[in-house]
Amino acid sequence: MIRLIEAAPPLLDLVRPARSTSAGEQSSCCRVESPREGGEEGGCRGARWEGSELGPPSCFGLNAGGSGPGGVMKLLTGAGSLSRRFYSLKAAPKVKAPAAPAGVQLHPQELEFTKLPNGLVIASLENYAPASRIGVFIKAGSRYEDSSNLGTSHLLRLASNLTTKGASSFRITRGIEAVGGKLSVTTTRENMAYTVECLRDDVDTVMEYLLNVTTAPEFRRWEVADLQPQLKIDKAVAFQNPQTGIIENLHAAAYRNALANSLYCPDYRIGKITSDQLHHFVQNNFTSTRMALVGLGVNHAVLKQVAAQFLNFRGGPGTSGVKTQYRGAEIRNQNGDSLVHAAIVAEGAANGSAEANAFSVLQHVLGAGPHVKRGSSTTSKLHQAIAKGANQPFDALAFNVNYSDSGLFGIYTVSQAATAGEVIKAAYNQVKAISQGNLSEGDVTIAKNKLKAGYLMLMETSEGLLDEIGSQALASGSYEAPTAVLQQIDAVATAEVVNAAKKFVSGKKSMAASGNLGNTPFVDEL
Repeated sequence: MIRLIEAAPPLLDLVRPARSTSAGEQSSCCRVESPREGGEEGGCRGARWEGSELGPPSCFGLNAGGSGPGGVMKLLTGAGSLSRRFYSLKAAPKVKAPAAPAGVQLHPQELEFTKLPNGLVIASLENYAPASRIGVFIKAGSRYEDSSNLGTSHLLRLASNLTTKGASSFRITRGIEAVGGKLSVTTTRENMAYTVECLRDDVDTVMEYLLNVTTAPEFRRWEVADLQPQLKIDKAVAFQNPQTGIIENLHAAAYRNALANSLYCPDYRIGKITSDQLHHFVQNNFTSTRMALVGLGVNHAVLKQVAAQFLNFRGGPGTSGVKTQYRGAEIRNQNGDSLVHAAIVAEGAANGSAEANAFSVLQHVLGAGPHVKRGSSTTSKLHQAIAKGANQPFDALAFNVNYSDSGLFGIYTVSQAATAGEVIKAAYNQVKAISQGNLSEGDVTIAKNKLKAGYLMLMETSEGLLDEIGSQALASGSYEAPTAVLQQIDAVATAEVVNAAKKFVSGKKSMAASGNLGNTPFVDEL
């Protein structure tokens, strides 16, 4: 059965992508998990929603022959045989991967990186793991929507289980489910990632489904119409978490265009997104120059063959997109909630800029969430500053997100309505104190260690590693090893962290707040 898991951002991770998954991705994603994982049965229509930014997975099937994505994918049949397998119009018989000689230990290889003449980036890491993970990363996030097609990326991630030219929705779901695989779609404001995960001997099966979803969608009118109500459900589930609304409103307040676009379809657009609009969005964004194929536990030569034959279908630069414009504004959602959620930011640093690492270190100086399960962040500077004057429960952390041409940095607080003003002002004054030079070398060293530990722990998971490689491949067409990233973090000076705090204090502010806002200050009162 399809399990749709939506990622409503938790307070400790405020900018997680939306997600959808299908078995056989917010940042939205949808996941389909097989019965051996979820213990559930059913078809595409029996979906059970567990999140808000996720949409249903895509489903497609296998063709006995043909040259399209659904025809000749019996190419990848095991770890040992991947590098020796060639493509033909006929599916080759399964070949059992030869076992390593007794006593021989297989060591992970180095990451291989290739950029094809058509602009497609291919990256792979053969780690000899029993499970493989492959992702197609595309510059097709919500920032590439315009006023005429808002919400298209939201529906597109929910449409990952619709019929393609190579297979029906039912066949895609059942095919992935039969091998215990997983197909997920994750969307951020900038990128969309289609990811499959399976046992390495089943790569050929799930790879065919992945290629069908990304290169041959049909978007039949009746299937798209049936999917529209799920937009409303998906959005309603996501916005049950106040943090989702805060983050969406914060981007709408901070930017004039592009990054202001929500991960979720506007209410007035639900039921109005057409099959033609989906096709138009895919044709303009799913081009080889805007895509990266990344694999873990697969042979690089095989990925290159797959890319050359099946991902060379649409050339050209695609949608150029517009440069985002930061403006600074405020959105307040007055309601009867007893807790006040508030976020105050200024423009931060773009990905790859010299000050991006300084803002990341500053985030961990202030506090990026508890490092102990169910902890209260008592060691964070924000928590310590607020606790001096607050006598009611609260939470606070530093907010930092980086995009290709901009970024946001600030503070996020949750407090009782009566003490909202005290909590917000205390948190803001703590950042102001750091901007005045009240920061020791020891505090910076501790923050660097936290940042490095968090980064390395993320890279230990196959999901985190795949996402990092894919994101870097799209952003720069290259990959920086973790050792190089750690060196850059170590190179951040205390003065740079202080300057980052100064940029926040002096910058034009944006604010989003929800709850009983009677005691919540306006942004210009700070």
